[in-house]
Amino acid sequence: MLLYIHIPFCDSKCFYCSFNSYTTLFHLKSDYMKALHTQLTEELKKTKEPLKSIFIGGGTPSSIEAKLYNPLFETLQDWIDNTTEITIEANPNSTTLEWLTHVKNLGVNRISFGVQSFDDTKLKFLGRNHNKQQAIDCVKLASNVGFCHINIDLIYDTAIDTKELIDNDLNIIKTLPIDHISAYSLTIEEGTKFYNRPEVKIEDIDMASYIFDRLCSFGFSQYEISNFRKGPDSRSKHNFGYWEGEDYLGVGAGAVGSIGNQRYYPTKDVQAYINDPLMYQEIENLSTDDKKFEKIFLGLRSLVGVPMSLFNEKQKKQIEILYKEDKITILNDTLFNKNFLLSDEIALFLE
Repeated sequence: MLLYIHIPFCDSKCFYCSFNSYTTLFHLKSDYMKALHTQLTEELKKTKEPLKSIFIGGGTPSSIEAKLYNPLFETLQDWIDNTTEITIEANPNSTTLEWLTHVKNLGVNRISFGVQSFDDTKLKFLGRNHNKQQAIDCVKLASNVGFCHINIDLIYDTAIDTKELIDNDLNIIKTLPIDHISAYSLTIEEGTKFYNRPEVKIEDIDMASYIFDRLCSFGFSQYEISNFRKGPDSRSKHNFGYWEGEDYLGVGAGAVGSIGNQRYYPTKDVQAYINDPLMYQEIENLSTDDKKFEKIFLGLRSLVGVPMSLFNEKQKKQIEILYKEDKITILNDTLFNKNFLLSDEIALFLE
């Protein structure tokens, strides 16, 4: 069982961000954390085994005073053991020595920084509220505090990307104590400041391939379309658990939980959530076909692969075509995609 905890507060709203986050609700932080604790206590009744992973995301978890996490971790003690991966997201502008030290002492053993780029012009273009030096400093600070597992998020496929800019970002990465990278193509989604501005994004598969190849030359290995690890212990247990179809609890306004064939959604409204953190906005019943499609889609995007038993006879004939074109491999009765950048194309071909 996995656990996701959502923090919906942000210092600023990035131009591409479609997550459930707010910049004007900081007066609700204390009440929200109490509501989180109420829901967490109830959700934990759904599992009796230690949690495989905990991921505190947002929003910006580092915008919350570290001491406000104390009650959550006190409650979590019976569901945590020395194998539990505990990740927290942070932004460079709100990361301090005191905050890092406190959350590490609580048991957090993995940190993920929303860096996106080490180029000040690109950071302004994306609406980020930190600069290059802050991004470098927060990674070094986390390492000095004792975090061995540090992830940074990167964004590419923006209209201002050049090979020189990308190379500068990658060369800085090479010098930092980072063992995991999440590299995302810029997406334009409804409700964001970038919506109706398609000119801010480019599609450059050659640039994506170049980025991936350079990361691999630094010692990173790609295990999902957007995720790269350095070393055998640096793969994100949490992300990989999603791709393997494990059950997960979702706590917080806008979080999502999934157990068996049911997916449940707490309200996105922060005040409504505070008023009743145990009320779900929606409970979705997933069909066998829904679950099958998800396994195929996620398996093609990652090293999880797809069991051949999921495919019907028509799909197996299409798989023969893909095999002859050297786009897939089959090992131990499991299909693996050889180029994650083609995962959507292959999924549509097999649909």
